[in-house]
Amino acid sequence: MPIAVMAVSFEQRVVQAAQEPSMRVLLSQASVVRLRADADQPFLVRGLGRGDQRMRSMEVSLRSGRLKISGQMRDGSSRSLSAGSAIEVQSDDPRGIWLGSRRYRGRLQFLVRGGQVQVVNHIGIETYLASVVGSEMPHRWPLPALQAQAVAARTYALRQRGKTGDFDVKATVSSQVYRGVESETPSTIEAVESTRSLVLVHAGRLINAVFHSSSGGATEPSGEVWRSQLPYLVSVADHDQHSPVHRWNKRFDDDQLRDLFRETGGVKRLQVLKKSSTGRVRSARVQGPRGSLVLTGRELRKRLGLKSTMVQFELINGSVEPPTASTHTATRTTSRTASQSGSQAAPPLIGLWQDSASGAANTGPATTSSPPSRLASLLPPPPPPLPQRNPSAFNRPRLDVKEGELVLEARGQGFGHGVGMSQWGAHGLALQGADFRQILMHYYRGAEIRPYRPSDDPAVALRLRSESAWWG
Repeated sequence: MPIAVMAVSFEQRVVQAAQEPSMRVLLSQASVVRLRADADQPFLVRGLGRGDQRMRSMEVSLRSGRLKISGQMRDGSSRSLSAGSAIEVQSDDPRGIWLGSRRYRGRLQFLVRGGQVQVVNHIGIETYLASVVGSEMPHRWPLPALQAQAVAARTYALRQRGKTGDFDVKATVSSQVYRGVESETPSTIEAVESTRSLVLVHAGRLINAVFHSSSGGATEPSGEVWRSQLPYLVSVADHDQHSPVHRWNKRFDDDQLRDLFRETGGVKRLQVLKKSSTGRVRSARVQGPRGSLVLTGRELRKRLGLKSTMVQFELINGSVEPPTASTHTATRTTSRTASQSGSQAAPPLIGLWQDSASGAANTGPATTSSPPSRLASLLPPPPPPLPQRNPSAFNRPRLDVKEGELVLEARGQGFGHGVGMSQWGAHGLALQGADFRQILMHYYRGAEIRPYRPSDDPAVALRLRSESAWWG
């Protein structure tokens, strides 16, 4: 049954935010932080030791381990003030407060931590999520995909509350992306309000609702990426074939390889030692003139800057050995001297894999060229097929290779760790007619969707004062 969507004014959202759980989001940690009011409405500063002050702009830095405040007061005069180790800034302006190049709602707390100024945004979870959804997905995507993102992000955020001293989550890909007011849109607000308080629960506890951009054909069991195999994070067939990163290529010349693998003096051979059940690299041996090095798939991905570990390698004028017989998928071994030229720029990427601090565009298509087909029943699910790893399916640009030069080519699928919900897969399912519940049940097997209860997670239960006020 569809959930009724009600238009919620800013004033109503302020009242609701006072009743719902509050998130502590780490926005910045720097030596100098600048903020300003939007237009002429000043913000309130507490903790200066002279009573509350109203200011239009402010620069916060450190002097002898204490916060130093320089800024423009309400009357237009400039003043320098000294504070202790913490101050707070708040505004009733619905346009928020500018912190650097972004605006934020709620309350900003400035702390002295590690010789820097740390900024933490205290904000109601539903207001926070309206920005998270718009930061993680293009706001023009189908509503069911945005709703699925809202429920997953709400579950993830609530599960993190109270785990660290100063903040619960970061505003970057280290947690989930949060870009403030600019990422709030009518569609993201609707996605959050229409799923208000709904979370994913398994065995009475909030699940670890991780997500990623695109799996490349099949999601990865959690136990093959992290230490624990969780019952709801198993491998399922993905619906991300239309993703701009469903297939990708990356090449490295001899100079790059020597720089990336200084321990071995470059790469003369790359041997995949072990792969996961879905074909992702779990370990590999790099051999060069100075020796060999064994890396995990995650370490190799980080070192080479790859989009995922679902990748095959080929050395031009070299060799790549296949994985050992115990693995599920063989890697093609080829040696050749030349190949083709020129490549097209990759389409813009979206989702968890762009850090909000980078300011990179968060865009993506609202539709695909293929018409949506009628969605078959998603539950109960059939066993997911493993992705077809046909090298000829990749777009392989031509490359001119000089005589005696060695080039490593990586041909991969997907973007991210591959565990949990695929954002492009959610988009694909929505185009096929799935609602947000079907999308979530497809990626988080056996989980239950229901309103949050403080008893779902003891760490959160201790901090919630009222359950009914949030749900009402």
